[in-house]
Amino acid sequence: METGKVIVEKVRGKSTLTKCFSKYPLKFINPKNVAPSQTDVVWIYAITYGGGIVSGDSTVCDFTIGDGCTTVLTTQASTKVYKAVGTKISEQVLEARIGSNAFLAVIPDPVTCFSTAKYSQKQVFKVMSDSSLLLVDWITSGRHETGEKWNFDLYRSMNNIFHNDDEPLFLDTALLEQGTCSDIAERMQDYQVIAMVILLGPKLKHIQNQIQEDVKKIMSQSLHMPTIGSRQSTSRHNDHHLTKPSFLASCSIFGPKGIGVVTRIAAMTTESVYNFLQHQLSSMEPLLGVKPYSYAS
Repeated sequence: METGKVIVEKVRGKSTLTKCFSKYPLKFINPKNVAPSQTDVVWIYAITYGGGIVSGDSTVCDFTIGDGCTTVLTTQASTKVYKAVGTKISEQVLEARIGSNAFLAVIPDPVTCFSTAKYSQKQVFKVMSDSSLLLVDWITSGRHETGEKWNFDLYRSMNNIFHNDDEPLFLDTALLEQGTCSDIAERMQDYQVIAMVILLGPKLKHIQNQIQEDVKKIMSQSLHMPTIGSRQSTSRHNDHHLTKPSFLASCSIFGPKGIGVVTRIAAMTTESVYNFLQHQLSSMEPLLGVKPYSYAS
């Protein structure tokens, strides 16, 4: 059964929330003062009662973004997933249909799983040839202040995009699970955040080009290898190791004519990912009314 349903349609030429339903453990908030009144956008905040997702909680949400409409789905803070009780898994499902010339931005704060938590989410987006989608999907290693780092039992995140309802455009699953041979912390080493950013459609073309160029620059600087025999090379050789980059990123295109770009990130701090998102998405202010993640500054 659906625990949330949202429909955004054009009313008198403006993006308007015409249906908004939610029930426990989910609540949608539609503040009117996020963006300037002249910006044609609907902002929706998803929150959970008790400030997090309890073991065994299950939410199923359905979004319809009508032709020409712009909508933002975000959160007020990181999504906390509490400790698992027995074998219970916490689940979240989102299915969104994005109409012609419409734009949906899904820009939450990261998921933070507590020790032993089991969490699975599935997000399905159905787009038209001229739809636009911004999706940020990310997770931190846990509650650092209590010493928890990658101590949860299971994290699974599926993100699927279909063109014209049934033509696969992008299919992706991230899976982190404690193993018998090695645990998640061992595999993640010093990295405390992993993230994925999807930019799809004509309204995001300028950001697609920018993010690819910026990632090239970031990684060329981070992974720059000094020439053998140089003073820098000799110094590093004496240290017997190369410094591990604190921020790793890669970009690749997908879809016909490269209409989509996916960026994958591994970072040692949450702050560095917030800074990256702020910088890369700042030019979206005219569309969304505010710069995404600007509150994290």
